Amino acid sequence: MDLTVRYYAVARIDGDYAYLMEQTEDGMAVEAAEEKCVARALLPAEIAEGSRVKYEMLSYETV
Repeated sequence: MDLTVRYYAVARIDGDYAYLMEQTEDGMAVEAAEEKCVARALLPAEIAEGSRVKYEMLSYETV
């Protein structure tokens, strides 16, 4: 099981899904990162395009 802490920026929201781009802890884009599609039900309710989220211990939280 991958318990690595990862940071993402919400690139876009499309209906019930959000597309995330991986970032470093200090907010820099990760080279060669691909969009990650995540169901909005798994993300905090207050997210919007441009929000930053942290993935840790199988859950997402706003940063």
